[in-house]
Amino acid sequence: MTKEQETQLGIELATKRQEHADLDAAIHTLSQSQLADRMLIQRLKKRKLALKDRIVQLENILLPDIIA
Repeated sequence: MTKEQETQLGIELATKRQEHADLDAAIHTLSQSQLADRMLIQRLKKRKLALKDRIVQLENILLPDIIA
């Protein structure tokens, strides 16, 4: 992997982590609301899970397990 590719993946990882944190905050806020739309919350949770999967993928690419 080139240094440029590694940099691009690092940027994507940071972006996905921030988006994941933002969704977590939004879900928490909506859950506390009395007028919460359950379908919206479910869609946000599904998006958050997809982001988590991508974050794990990126971490595995950037920080592979090294068996010693």
